[in-house]
Amino acid sequence: MHVVVLGAGVIGTTAAWYLLENGHQVTVIDRQHASAQETSFANGGQISACHATPWANSSTPKQILKWLGREEAPLLFRMRFDPKLFAWGLRFLRNCTDARAKENLEKALRVAVYSRDCLRQLRKDTGIDYDHRQQGILHICRDDDELTAVETATAQMRDFGLNRRVVSAEECYEIEPTLRHSKARIIGGSFTPDDESGDAQKFTSLLAEKCIERGAIFKFGTTITGLDHDQGRITSVRTDQGKISGDTFAVCLGSYSPFLTKPLGIHLPIYPCKGYSISIDTTGHDGAPQTALIDDSVKMVYARLGNRLRVAGTAELDGYSLRMSERRKQLIVDKAFELFPNSGDRSKIEFWSGLRPVTPDSAPILGGTKYGNLFLNTGHGTLGWTMSCGSGKAIADLISHKHPDIPLTGLGIERF
Repeated sequence: MHVVVLGAGVIGTTAAWYLLENGHQVTVIDRQHASAQETSFANGGQISACHATPWANSSTPKQILKWLGREEAPLLFRMRFDPKLFAWGLRFLRNCTDARAKENLEKALRVAVYSRDCLRQLRKDTGIDYDHRQQGILHICRDDDELTAVETATAQMRDFGLNRRVVSAEECYEIEPTLRHSKARIIGGSFTPDDESGDAQKFTSLLAEKCIERGAIFKFGTTITGLDHDQGRITSVRTDQGKISGDTFAVCLGSYSPFLTKPLGIHLPIYPCKGYSISIDTTGHDGAPQTALIDDSVKMVYARLGNRLRVAGTAELDGYSLRMSERRKQLIVDKAFELFPNSGDRSKIEFWSGLRPVTPDSAPILGGTKYGNLFLNTGHGTLGWTMSCGSGKAIADLISHKHPDIPLTGLGIERF
């Protein structure tokens, strides 16, 4: 069977790999010049299955109100007339209950933990090296309220069978010694030794090469403009380079997926959430962390990628704009060097922003559609890197008429 994958980020490329594993002919289409040039390019770098907590929970509305109008807030709404954001926001608020948060957490964890296992097997099978580290993720807290929230989250994760434990301030320093030079007050946190980190862009590029070696065709520099259909099935993809036919089609376009499916009568409740990251050159400096970290006070994450320190954070609801606020950029820099004063060269910082495809319940959209040969693998929010391999394998198995290793109950478009 010829499967056409729409999108060559980490989600589309992993799907392509598993489709090849299942014996299919694969074509991947992407508007960029290479794989992983958009949301997968410079993300936070963490494979954080044990931190897959949904954004929507009972405490979220109060937090949002507290942050309104603050340019430096971890979650920022750019005030504008945006009916899509309004509709998405109402659905999001309906998920801000303890019962729904628990249900959504189970869905996210189901994919995230499975995906982490798939990534380890893929790494073993291919031998690709993407600056990965298997040293866990340390989640640090600076005040009592943060620590209480982390203790609650840790208990939740343990209830689901995950290896997450609360740690003292001294244990934080033992796990990551460079924190001893920090200017920040650390009172404790949690540690998840099974979580990992790595360069998503490097991983995706290397995996795309492996796919091409196995016969996949990657059509880069090709903009998708629509899908043709007849009698309940998709017949071809329209692009600026002409039509591309196939037997089956997989939508892996992240935040841009709704534009493609809306003309087909498939309304995806995905909204783009802009995130920022910086990459600090650590050459000649000995103060960058070796362990991946989460700083709860400013909702920022850290990952060591070779001779770079990746620092990512902020969530900005501003439509499809990639404009970066100078104030928010500087905030990330200042907080990074407050935590790790000798982590790298301030004059050699690379800035980036990307759009995370967020659903109202913080779970991805995986499964079929009313068109018999059109499948969805999108809406992974901030956890695209974490969930990529598991999502890719599950959708490849579904397309191949195999039972996925995990149930996809509650993950399809029908839940909306």
